[in-house]
Amino acid sequence: MPTVRERSVPREAARRRPPAPSGPARGRGGAGRGSPWPYLLIAPAVLGMLYLLLYPLARAVLISVQDFRLRQLILGDAEFVGLRNYRTLLGDPEFWEVVRRTFVFMAVCVVAIMVLSTLVALMTERLGRVARTVVLSSLVLVWAVPVVAATTVFQWLFHSEFGIVNETLTGLGLDSYEGYTWFAHGGTAFAIVVVLIVWQSVPFAAITLYSALVTVPAELYESARMDGAGGTRVFRSVTFPLVRPIFMLVLSLEVIWTFKAFVQIWVMTRGGPGEATTILPVYAVQTALAGQRYDLGSAASMLTVLLMSGVLVLYFRQLFRQEGEQL
Repeated sequence: MPTVRERSVPREAARRRPPAPSGPARGRGGAGRGSPWPYLLIAPAVLGMLYLLLYPLARAVLISVQDFRLRQLILGDAEFVGLRNYRTLLGDPEFWEVVRRTFVFMAVCVVAIMVLSTLVALMTERLGRVARTVVLSSLVLVWAVPVVAATTVFQWLFHSEFGIVNETLTGLGLDSYEGYTWFAHGGTAFAIVVVLIVWQSVPFAAITLYSALVTVPAELYESARMDGAGGTRVFRSVTFPLVRPIFMLVLSLEVIWTFKAFVQIWVMTRGGPGEATTILPVYAVQTALAGQRYDLGSAASMLTVLLMSGVLVLYFRQLFRQEGEQL
């Protein structure tokens, strides 16, 4: 019976083999974990981003504590005045009226956005593949419309002579809306701005919430239905607790975006009629441009940032407190 011998590696080949690396593996070019090259490569992008973000903020803070008007803008001899500009704004009743209007505007927009987005996300989850694709594609297209273009479309929709809204209402027998000037009345102008902001914000929030809904296991829904839970109870006890982190994230983003809404209002109404649609960002620009009071405009911008940060801090404190109670 022939004997089967194991094939052995020649000694010379074994000697030629490189030794196994004992330390951490190195990539190409000798860039290991402790190498500074990755940080040097991203340094230009990081420095550029910090410059674009921090320099305007620092410049606005500096102008807000100076006597900075048109003369100082040209000659550059601004005088340091401390907190005088902030005291001027805080002692102005008009400023506090704008603050109140801003919070009302933010609350109305955010509530409408979150309710509509949740309903759209729940509806999209229950649709078939074709209908779901159509809805999601429509949301993406609406989301992709530029802000100025969408604002211009809304201006023409509510135009007093050529607007389709007046023509439709007149065709339905409401003759009082023939030639109705929507932007000449504070209440209607405020409502149109709210509708525009909500229309532009719902797609992002709905798509994000839908992405969170599809991660909920179907077994939990089946168990809840077997226990006799209705649709409202299922959403309150099963769906919302699981998607709550994403829901709260979207809510915080909508608070920020709504609080600093400027382009839509400035293009559509310039804060009018009167002061009906003037919120803090619009008020800051009006203050800076009306009398070349760039110092007061910068101070108003800084107070806007502080108020928005305060709202978010209170919101996150409450959120973390509730999360801690649940844990």
